[in-house]
Amino acid sequence: MSYGKGNNKNKKFSSSKPSTPRFGDDKRKKSSEGGSSFSKDGNKKFGTYKGKPKFEGQPKPKVVKSLNDEIRLNKYIANSGACSRRDADIYIQSGNVSVNGVVVTEMGYKVKPSDKVVFDGSLITPEKKEYILLNKPKGFSTIGDADKQTSNVMDLVRMATKAKIQPIGRMDKSTTGLLLFTNDSDIVRKFNLPQQRSPKVYQVSLDKNLKYEDLEKVQNGIHIDEHRIHVDEIDYVENQPKSEIGIKLGSANVKVVRNIFEHLGYNVLKVDRVMFAGLTKKNLPRGTWRFLTEQEIINLKNA
Repeated sequence: MSYGKGNNKNKKFSSSKPSTPRFGDDKRKKSSEGGSSFSKDGNKKFGTYKGKPKFEGQPKPKVVKSLNDEIRLNKYIANSGACSRRDADIYIQSGNVSVNGVVVTEMGYKVKPSDKVVFDGSLITPEKKEYILLNKPKGFSTIGDADKQTSNVMDLVRMATKAKIQPIGRMDKSTTGLLLFTNDSDIVRKFNLPQQRSPKVYQVSLDKNLKYEDLEKVQNGIHIDEHRIHVDEIDYVENQPKSEIGIKLGSANVKVVRNIFEHLGYNVLKVDRVMFAGLTKKNLPRGTWRFLTEQEIINLKNA
């Protein structure tokens, strides 16, 4: 059975034995469709990255924005980093915001990028939205301050932009794979919501083979600390030991992936995120970052 839906018909996780259900084959139907194994880059088979990490990005795509594009004043203020949208509304209502020299107290007022906005006595300019995708190597964490021996992921993308970007979700130093950075507060908020269900795919390496009955338990949903954990798909990785597992779920919290297998008595040796909301590791070696294309940004907002 082909992995995923829509245009992902050529991607799949499958086992090394014909008798074992393939990734995405919940109804145990057979398929005559061909295709390569689902992989880190979306096209090639799973493999180990060899070579030293490269920390340079790829050329930034040019995005032309019309001067007529209007946004709400509170969002303009929030984009500048002055305060949150909610706090911006308070400043607007209190008469502390002016547009082109005129005080604005109207809620929902819209401004153009060319307008001069003064917030609490200071001229502000909204940051341009930046979206950066990193293939994170080992040894870097999203919370590096907790461990002085661990470097922060921001060290890998610091030279990419002057914008105040932040990673979406958390990753410990041992987890590798796709990590998205942005200064778009709407995207950060969207992907941190518990009900956000855009697909994330992980390859998990366990200390021993995953029993088929445990695989079925995960597929059917398991309860951890009185919470039911639902996954979209799970299967053995093709042509790999049964300790190599592919798992697809909506959560951007890597800790959930580890908890699933540890709850069943397995030690998780490695977790590698190979897909995030439709973004893959294609042409993105370990340790390398790149800017998203305009179409990828659109897809991300609609995910």
